[in-house]
This record gives sequence, C-alpha cells and structure tokens, in this order.
Amino acid sequence: MSARSLFALVDCNNFFVSCERVFNLRLQRRPMVVLSNNDGCAVARSNEVKALGVKMGTPWFQMKDLARRYGIVALSSNFVLYGDMSDRVVAVLRDFSPDVEVYSIDESFVRLDGLRRLWASPAEMGLAMRQRILQWTGLPVCVGIATSKTLAKLANHIAKTRPEFDGVCDFHAMSATKQETLLAQIDVGEVWGIGRKSAERLRQMGIENVQALREAPQDQLRARFGVVMARVVRELQGDSCLALDEVAQPQKQIIASRSFGVRVTRLDGLNEAVSAHVTRAAERLRKQASLCGAVHVYLATNRFCEQDRQYANSITMPLAEATDDTRQLAGAALSGLERIFREGYQYQKAGVALLALSPVAMRQQGLFSDDAANRQSASVMAMMDAVNARFGRSTLALASAGLGAPRQGRSENRTPRYTTSWQELPSVLAR
Repeated sequence: MSARSLFALVDCNNFFVSCERVFNLRLQRRPMVVLSNNDGCAVARSNEVKALGVKMGTPWFQMKDLARRYGIVALSSNFVLYGDMSDRVVAVLRDFSPDVEVYSIDESFVRLDGLRRLWASPAEMGLAMRQRILQWTGLPVCVGIATSKTLAKLANHIAKTRPEFDGVCDFHAMSATKQETLLAQIDVGEVWGIGRKSAERLRQMGIENVQALREAPQDQLRARFGVVMARVVRELQGDSCLALDEVAQPQKQIIASRSFGVRVTRLDGLNEAVSAHVTRAAERLRKQASLCGAVHVYLATNRFCEQDRQYANSITMPLAEATDDTRQLAGAALSGLERIFREGYQYQKAGVALLALSPVAMRQQGLFSDDAANRQSASVMAMMDAVNARFGRSTLALASAGLGAPRQGRSENRTPRYTTSWQELPSVLAR
C-alpha cells in the first residue's frame, strides 16, 4: 500500500452513553453508566463517571453507594438502538468517501485518497465529518488523520485528550518536531495492537513511549516479538502496511463479512454465508477468551450496479446471556437475518459483528442460568475448536438452520428503541 495513502479514524465519544443522551437531554452532563447484559457491570461510562475513578467492567452492585452519593444514572444496554445509530454514522461517512472500513460499532476508518482536492485541507474534511455527524445523529465524534491506520488511531487519541485540537487532529500536516513531541508524551501501551504484556516487555527494554517505539530497531523487535510488531513500527513511521485482522490485542467487537462471488437471491444461501461468518467470528471470540452480548447482522446488494434494485439493512440481536457458543450466536444471527431479508433482490454481501464483548472471567450469571449447560457448552466448543485445528477449518461445522429466537435477558432500565420500533418512537409534546 502506498505511503501516500491517507486515513481518517472517526471514533464516537463514549458511544453508548452518547446514544442515550441524544434522546434524553436531561442526561447531558449527568454522571451515567450503561450496564452489560442482565444489568451486571458497567460497559460504558460518561466522562463524569470516569472522573470518579470508576473502571470499565465494575459490577453495578459495587457502585450503588457511589451512585447514590453522586446521582449516577444507570441504564440497561440498548444494543438495537446502538447498532442502528452506528449504521447512521457509517452512512454519513459514506457520503464523504466510498471507502469506509468499519472497525467496531463506534469506530470506522475512512480512506481519503483522491478526495483532498475537494477540501481546503484534510483537517477541514475531518471537521466537516464531525459537524455533519453531530447535526444528523446528535453524536459527538473525534477524527484522527494520518498516513497509516495506527497513526490515525493515535491522532484520534490526541484529538480526544487535547482540547486545542477541537476534536480533529491531522497528524500528517504537523512538522516532524511537533509529531515527535506529541508521540513522546503518549505511553507505549496506547499503540493499537500493543497489549498489556507486550507493553510491559517494551518498557523493560526502555521503550516507554510511542516515539521511543517509533525509533526502535525493527530487526530487534521482529526477533523478540514477531513480524507484527515490526509492522507496527513501520506504521508509526507512516508506512501503511498493517491489516486489521493482524492486530493481536483483544478486540471490542469482532466483525466477519465477505462479498459473494455470485449474487445470492435466496434466504437459505444467505443463511449458509452468515453461519460461516458466525463460526469464524466465534472462533476468534474464544481465542481471545471473550463472551459476546449481542450479534449484529447485515446484508446488502451491490450499490455500484445501478441497474439492479437496491436494498441494504441490518439488525442487532441482544442475547439473554453473554456467550461464546457458536450455536447460540448463529441462532441469534439467523433469526435477525430472517427479519431483514427481502425477496426479489440480488445480494452481494452479508456479514456479522459480535458486540458487547467481555472477558470470560466476568461472566454474569442470569437468574435461570444452568451451570451444567454452560459446562457442556464449553466442552462442545473446545472439542469443535480442537477438531478444526487438527483437521482443518469447517471439519466440524453448523447446519445452516437457526436455533430460534434467544430469550430476553434482564434489562430493567432499557430505554426505548427509538429508531427501529414503531411502538417505541419518541413522543414530542407541542403547546
């Protein structure tokens, strides 16, 4: 990939919290958290709550005294709303560039190649993205711009943490001295793809900040950490070479999708594709020892074939309990797919995203949880992974049929699904 490529990383600020605030202005500037499945622990925190020292994943029962003291509002996860708001942000970004790469529910990379002449500067384009997303969706975002995705992530971090950038940081436009000064102030653990253990090993080598890693010898890092670390350094130097699926740290969301070699018109064909995507995503989920709380599924025709009828849709399916069982995840995905499928279209792409990921160690048991069933599920999945690792992918695979709709979990404080349910549309009173 050419070093002249230019990327913008657009990241929604405190995404779940911001989605709730769009539809309830009384929540603005109030300390609030969004809770995980079954209202177990905090999966999103407002800046006011972060300032109180509340960490991600803190169980709600441990926060109740603090909540009473500071008036913290706790809401149940509304993944259907969040998934739809995410789609709306991506739709806005596609108006700016045809090449948008969705990294997670709240982050997208936008390739700016060939578009620079349309704007006075890339920063002006980033500011326009920020303003339009805020105007059309009500969501605040920050934009980081650089010649590689890793640098764009860091530029976004700078835009979020330094008010003088007003939410948009064009790293590419800075002088070399300014770049070095900023990177020297960022801990090495903030680099995309550098996990906690790798960051500790780097510090032991005297590499404590991003600038030090940027200047480190690639051969030495390749020998001690592998080729991915060497590519991270090249990315920090502005050479775009690291693919998304080569990032080793646990991901906040896992996405699996692929365009079809031929157009698909039948639901059973889409079922097969989505089942395969879920299987692949679930393997990655278990590999990083995480559980999934909601499944997002989408499908689309080829928008470049203007002579064909066009259709695209998506849906987010919350799970009653977070799980890593491929069968349960596929059941939710196929149930969602059946809801959004429409006859008479030639589909070009379908995919899934596993959302609301949490560590296995933080599993929240529901009221009707069956420990024996959970142990059996873990054994079946371990056997499935072992067989496929030994004899090849898909040696053991799912049938394309779904498992039925998942049970509804506890969500006592879930807000309405304002944008996707006719029965839950917001009401406006006029005098």
